[in-house]
Amino acid sequence: MNPNRILPLVFASALFMENMDSTVIATSLPAIAADLHTNPVALKLAFTTYLLSLTVFLPISSWMADRFGARTVFRAAVAIFTLASLACGLAKSLEYLVVARAVQGFGGALMVPVGRIVMLRTVPKSEYVNAMAWLTVPALIGPLLGPPIGGFITTYFHWRWIFLMNLPFGILGIALATWLMPNMKDENVGPLDLKGFALSGFGLSLAVFGLTELGQGIFPPQIIFEMVAAGAILIWVYVRHAATTPNPILDISMFRVQTLRVSIMGGMFYRVSAGAVPFLLPLMLQLGFGFTPFQSGSITCASALGAVMMKFLAARSLRRWGYRQLLVFNGVASSALMAASGLFTPNTPFLVMMFVLLVGGLLRSLQFTSLNSIAYADVTSEEVGRANGLYAVAQQLSLALGVAVAALTLEAGQFVRGSASLVSADFAVAFFVVAAVGLISTFFFARLPAGAGANLSGHLAV
Repeated sequence: MNPNRILPLVFASALFMENMDSTVIATSLPAIAADLHTNPVALKLAFTTYLLSLTVFLPISSWMADRFGARTVFRAAVAIFTLASLACGLAKSLEYLVVARAVQGFGGALMVPVGRIVMLRTVPKSEYVNAMAWLTVPALIGPLLGPPIGGFITTYFHWRWIFLMNLPFGILGIALATWLMPNMKDENVGPLDLKGFALSGFGLSLAVFGLTELGQGIFPPQIIFEMVAAGAILIWVYVRHAATTPNPILDISMFRVQTLRVSIMGGMFYRVSAGAVPFLLPLMLQLGFGFTPFQSGSITCASALGAVMMKFLAARSLRRWGYRQLLVFNGVASSALMAASGLFTPNTPFLVMMFVLLVGGLLRSLQFTSLNSIAYADVTSEEVGRANGLYAVAQQLSLALGVAVAALTLEAGQFVRGSASLVSADFAVAFFVVAAVGLISTFFFARLPAGAGANLSGHLAV
């Protein structure tokens, strides 16, 4: 059995479990709140706690893998996530659930970044594209399939099974990691940068939490602004700290690698755009068009199918066109299809919507696979851990920004109309705005050299 093919599947399973868990719960909030005798607004604390814990511990994941061994940390992370899922499923009170979700976030913060480090250090660069394709698919499928699956489980079974279904996946992941994963270490890893860990953890968590709460109506706008501003200040202080520290927890000097820098900076604009789609699409179909959750889930599944189909096209597309051309033209095409979703109306035929979403899901998945692989094209094996730490944090920030941009656009539409309710026109504007944000990324991609990433794609630039 070829470990170069099996290892990405092990990590993809962990990523799928994490993405499904973080999105599947959204439709189950009322049922969980009723069962725990609390209100849905208070219950959001349990889920924002997961996000905060995930954000705080992301920067430390690479250091722990280098210090204690990647297999050791990955198995421990999967075990922590799985046991915390069991605790969530058995929770009898809000306080119990909050603590369990915080522990689950710690496991999630270590699980996927550490798995990616092992894959990048074991898979030959010529096979990076196929390996990254396996990691990209669950990241796109989870947010789209999570809400309908959560609604199905809550309606026909019980909300506790949302967490309990992680148990067999976790046990399988630990077994496969024990069998297949090498326990890589860095013998020259420096001491933990405690000051940097505190600055980055608090700064990122305040910024991400504030951004994700925009448009939720839970905190006053002034409080949210203060949280984001405080987070931004702490991040700035961390950047100053990292410039004078021998072994910073997040190595800002890795931005000197052009392909990594472009993948992070350009990729952030694109991820903000694409990350808003799973937030906007179900809301538009259900609140704007009046579709049932089942109808909405059936339509959005088309995007997930497109993401899976991409797996068979990524390598040959990059070999044919190369990274620069593909990232630019595919970025334009996928942004255009995001804008096309804003043209949907309640009378648009289901098949037309599903076709647009299927092709859009395929193109977004292809763009993510390209970004995820070229980020490490010029990174050495010794630098993988430091590059991965920066990349994981940038992804988390992009996710929060995507939801924030979409929520603010919807709120602006309500303010202009002087209405507290959402209409389909609000969603059309939101899709146009996030598509425009996605287009900005192509200016970064166009600055790549013609032969960028040729060692991964096999494309011969002329």
